[in-house]
Amino acid sequence: MSEQPPSVAPTAKKVPVTTTHHGDTFVDDYEWLRAKEDPEVIAHLEAENAWTTRQTAHLADLRQQLFDEIKARTRETDLSVPYRIRGHWYYSRSFAGKEYGASCRVPVAAPDDWTPPKPAEDCAPDQPALPGEQVLLDLNALADGHDFFSLGGSSISPDEQLLAYATDVVGDERYTIRVKDLATGELLPDTIEGVMGGATWDPDGTAFHYATVDESWRPDKIWRHALGTPQADDELLYTEPDARFWLGVGRSRSDRFLMIASGSKTTSAYRVLDTRDRAKGWQEWPRVEGVEYSLEHAIIGGEDLFLVLHNATGPDFELATAPVTPTPVEAWKPLIPHQQGVRLEDVDAFAGHLVVHQRSEGLTRLRLLPLDSSGIADDFLVEFDDEVYTIGSGSNPEFTQPVVRLGYTTMARPGAVYAYDVASRGLTLLKESEVQPAPDGRPFDPAAYEQHRIWATAEDGTRIPISIVVPAGAPRDGSVPVLLYGYGSYEASMDPYFSVARLSLLDRGAGFAIAHVRGGGEMGRHWYEEGKLLAKPNTFTDFVACARHLVAEGWTSPDRLVAEGGSAGGLLMGAIANLAPELWAGIVAQVPFVDALTTMLDASLPLTVMEYEEWGNPTDDPATYACMRGYAPFHNVAAVDYPPILAETSLNDTRVLYVEPAKWVAKLRDTAVGRRQFLLKTEMAAGHGGVSGRYQAWHDRAFTLAWILERMGLA
Repeated sequence: MSEQPPSVAPTAKKVPVTTTHHGDTFVDDYEWLRAKEDPEVIAHLEAENAWTTRQTAHLADLRQQLFDEIKARTRETDLSVPYRIRGHWYYSRSFAGKEYGASCRVPVAAPDDWTPPKPAEDCAPDQPALPGEQVLLDLNALADGHDFFSLGGSSISPDEQLLAYATDVVGDERYTIRVKDLATGELLPDTIEGVMGGATWDPDGTAFHYATVDESWRPDKIWRHALGTPQADDELLYTEPDARFWLGVGRSRSDRFLMIASGSKTTSAYRVLDTRDRAKGWQEWPRVEGVEYSLEHAIIGGEDLFLVLHNATGPDFELATAPVTPTPVEAWKPLIPHQQGVRLEDVDAFAGHLVVHQRSEGLTRLRLLPLDSSGIADDFLVEFDDEVYTIGSGSNPEFTQPVVRLGYTTMARPGAVYAYDVASRGLTLLKESEVQPAPDGRPFDPAAYEQHRIWATAEDGTRIPISIVVPAGAPRDGSVPVLLYGYGSYEASMDPYFSVARLSLLDRGAGFAIAHVRGGGEMGRHWYEEGKLLAKPNTFTDFVACARHLVAEGWTSPDRLVAEGGSAGGLLMGAIANLAPELWAGIVAQVPFVDALTTMLDASLPLTVMEYEEWGNPTDDPATYACMRGYAPFHNVAAVDYPPILAETSLNDTRVLYVEPAKWVAKLRDTAVGRRQFLLKTEMAAGHGGVSGRYQAWHDRAFTLAWILERMGLA
């Protein structure tokens, strides 16, 4: 006899834990849910999943329909645009019916060939996509037998004979590095466990470098592994003693320099090894409190230099030059001086040009500086005409390449990959992601949608940008349901993007909007500064202001407006549920940071100390405690009529622990009045990013979209 679904929502038992900080006493009844290995905790999470299954069972047909739409519109057997590394073109393939893809390569036809090869149309999954194809990694084979699989990174050796790759089969982001001999297909005996991310090869190809983490999940050590030796013999190159800082290791595009980067939320430092002069060893660059910077090797006017992107002269960063030996901050020479309102975000150096990633007026820009024998020959932006868009460069690994590979997308058009010839300023479309017809045969037509950039006014008078896409001709009478998305932390910009799954909302008459709230980086560094630490509440009130603006201007109405956010954006969801519960038809909180105060009060938890410069230290600072106590979602659950809430989490998430939404939902269910429609969905074999396979991910998104559509009145 099959087990019957529960008829009532789970009720978590109460085990009061009393804490007092800065004169404030708080009783936490649900901290016991933190004991991940306790069978009673697992039983509670499973009971929550069973309740969610019961409460959404009537949406099963809609979920399947949504999945079918996502699947039909996606080209399941596809090929990425190949990019060149030395003597090969590298690309990835996807296959119909397979959760994961494969990474492949083919030889370059000629040394001066920079035009990527094109595959035959409708290439069969079991056939090579290009002549001479070599499959480097079959991810489906690597994932076989595992409930979860993630490729943490792969790196080709300088002679292109070896491939170092990192895998995680649990979801806790602790990776294992293996090395594959690409001539024989065999794995070398080298096995490096407990790694954060992937491997960086030494230019001589005899060793690679990697990072490991401490008990708080902070990357604090950089190691050198010599091929053919056990991990126990690896050389420890550097340990970062300051708990606010984390480490990373990389190699310059020119292949000359190895770099260990050490950074906190506000300060940077580097250790650099010139592989042409190893006798000097690792040289230490300055660490000045409050100065953030990055180093990029360039050759300008025949001189080897480091490009230093830094904020020592202004919050929106300046691009300077320095010798390739350690140089004090005051000796860095401006190349692109600081300009308020133009945030310089990154720089890439090539033999013949520089590429600067910047943003202004809430939009991304790509700036090119061609080089000649005397230095900078020109300075211009790559221009597109859309009102709302995102542009960036990527897959440009070769120092000598004469073209820039760039990506461009809008909220109404899928992503496109272009090659920009710097010398001729010619722009060549290499590929636009194909959106296939819907299951009913309707072809995709970008003209069926319209996008806009609109502006809300926050409580303090600040103008907040909103990017919105709606069906073409959508009325402005409040009748259109809208899904409003937000994040607003870590200076992370939620730039406009295209989504195949989103078409299932738009084609049912709904709209989608992104609230570019403070705490993100959309409007420059000040945007971030005005949404962190003691100014964090601006993030939440900005989002509410955006929602009220959409309602006031007739874009939507509260009875059909749904909010969604994940991770730190999940904290935003919890805060706006408390701030304005009447504004939402529903709220989706994914891996939400809703017990932020408890987390930030416990320095032993993963990432807490590193996060002090983002949220503050409530243990030592009464003002920070009072601020967080005022907005932390779990601590501020009240006896009010909350909108329906769907909280989604993963048991093995190491960034935002499952216990945060578990406690939040338990307290909501115990405290709230009125509808009390709260669901908790926990993936029992996944990490911070959710399930790992693409079909699993589509099913998950279909689940969420079905719930959203019901809240909008469109189910």
